[in-house]
Amino acid sequence: MAVPKKKTSPSRQGMRRAHHALKPVQSVECPACGARKLSHHLCPSCGHYKGRQVLGQTTDESPA
Repeated sequence: MAVPKKKTSPSRQGMRRAHHALKPVQSVECPACGARKLSHHLCPSCGHYKGRQVLGQTTDESPA
C-alpha cells in the first residue's frame, strides 16, 4: 500500500485545492416575463423557451 513519505504542507494543500471553489451560477433575464433563469433552460415562472410557450400554466383544480 502506498504511503506518503513526507507530510503535505498547508500551502501545498491550498495550491491543490485552489480550483475547488464553487463558481457563481450564470443566469439571464427571461425575454417573456423578465424573471431570472439559467441559459438554454425553460423559464420556471412562465414556461417560455426560445420565444415560444413550451409549458402551459398549471391549475390547482382537478376534474371531479
